[in-house]
Amino acid sequence: MVTMLDQPFARFCRVLAALLAVAYTFVAAAPAQAQQRNVPVVRDAEIEALVAEYAGPILEAAGLSRSGVEIVLVNDHRFNAFVAGRRIFIHTGALLTAETPNEVIGVIAHEVGHLAGGHQHRLREQIARAQTMAVVAALLGIGAGVAAAASDQGGLAQAGMGLAMGGSEIARRGLLGYQRTEEITADRSAIEYLERTGQSGRGMLVTFERMAGDLALAGVNVDPYQISHPMPRERIANLQALVQQSRFYDRKDPPALQLRHDLARAKIAAYTAGPNAIARVFRNNPGGLPALYGEAITSYLHGNPRDALAKADQLIANQPQNPYFHELRGEILIAANRPREAAEAYAKAIKLAPSKSGLLQVGYGQALLATGKPDLIRRAASELKDGLAREPEYVNGYRFLAQAYGQIGDIGAAELATAEGHYHSGSYREAKIFAARAQTKLKRGSPEWVRAQDIIEFRPPGKG
Repeated sequence: MVTMLDQPFARFCRVLAALLAVAYTFVAAAPAQAQQRNVPVVRDAEIEALVAEYAGPILEAAGLSRSGVEIVLVNDHRFNAFVAGRRIFIHTGALLTAETPNEVIGVIAHEVGHLAGGHQHRLREQIARAQTMAVVAALLGIGAGVAAAASDQGGLAQAGMGLAMGGSEIARRGLLGYQRTEEITADRSAIEYLERTGQSGRGMLVTFERMAGDLALAGVNVDPYQISHPMPRERIANLQALVQQSRFYDRKDPPALQLRHDLARAKIAAYTAGPNAIARVFRNNPGGLPALYGEAITSYLHGNPRDALAKADQLIANQPQNPYFHELRGEILIAANRPREAAEAYAKAIKLAPSKSGLLQVGYGQALLATGKPDLIRRAASELKDGLAREPEYVNGYRFLAQAYGQIGDIGAAELATAEGHYHSGSYREAKIFAARAQTKLKRGSPEWVRAQDIIEFRPPGKG
C-alpha cells in the first residue's frame, strides 16, 4: 500500500521540481520541454541587439533597467518565452512567427511583469505550501492504511489511499490556480509598461488570437483548471478593453524597426527552417530586402559562396551602413577561403555597429587567424581575447583563441583558453585538467595562473 501511495506522490513532487526550474512561461508548455539542463542557446549580434532594443524601454518602465536582466535566445521553433533567475529566454520561433516588433515587445513585457512582480520567489513559497499539503495528505493516508491493516478493515484502507491521492490533487490544482492568477497579473503589468512607453498593446491581442486559432485548429479539448495559464480567449477578454481604450492603440512600429524585425526573421528562417522557409515567410514581399537577405544566407549555408556573395553585395549596395550585411559578407568570404577580405568585412562591421560587439570582434579575430600570417595571428589573439572579455560565455570563441595562442607558441595561454572553453560549456572536469596543464607553463602568481587556479578550485553548485 505504501508503494502505491508513493508513486503518485513522487510524480507530483517531480512536477513541482520542474515548475520550480522554470517559474513562468508565456504560454502553457511542458516545463521539462521548456527548460532543460542544456538549453540550445543561439548567439547572434544582430538579433541580440534588436531584442535588447525592444526590451530596454520596458525594463526602464518596470524599474529593472539597472538590475542586470539578461535576454537569451533559445533555438526552438515554438512560440514561447520564459523567465529563470534574472534571465528572459525567448524562443527563436516567437521571433519568426511574430509579424511585428510590437508582438515580441508584448511577450517581453509579460515576462518583465513576472520579474518585477517577484513571481518566481512567490511561486517557490506556493510550491513549498503545496509540498507540505501533499506530505500531510500522504501521511494521513498511510496512517489510515496502517490502522486498516491492524483492524482488518479494507474499506478504511481504500479511504486512506483516496485521502493521500486526493490531497496531492488538491495541492496541484491550488498551485495551478495560483499560477493562472500570476499570469493574468503579468499580462496586466505588460499593458501598463506598454502604456508608459507609448506603445500599443494590440500585439498582445494578436498573439493570443493566434494561439486561440491554433488551439481550435488542433481540435484539442483542454480543461482550463488543469493548466498553468488562462486560456487564450480568457486572456483576450481580460485585456481587450484596456488595450483598446489606450491612446496608443493604433500606433504602429516605426518602418525602420519593422524592417530590422523582418531582417531578423529572415535570418532565423534561413538558419532554422530550411531553404523553402524564406519564400513562405515573405510570400507577400518576395522581392524585398528581407527576402534577399534570407536568400543570401541560404546560398551561403548550402555551399554556393559565389551566389551568396553577389546577394550580399546587393544588400550592402542597398544599405551600406548596415553592419550585419558586412558581417554576412565576412562569413561568406571565410567560407570561400578569402580570409584577408573577410577580415576587412568584419572590421567594417565592427566600425558600423552601434555598440562594441564581442561577437563581431570574435568573428574578426577568426578571419585574421585564417590568414595564417604570423603578424595577423598575433593580432587575432588580441582581438579574440578582447571579444571574449565582452562575451565570456561565447564558447566557440575559445577554440579560435587557443589556436591563435598555439600558433604563436604561447602554449600556456592556449591551454588556459581551452580550459575556459570547457568551463563555460559546463565541462568542469576537462576544464580543471587543462587549467592544471596551463599552470605548469604559466608564471606562478600571474593573472593567468590565478585564473587557472580559480578554475581548478571551482565547485559546481550543490557539490562539495
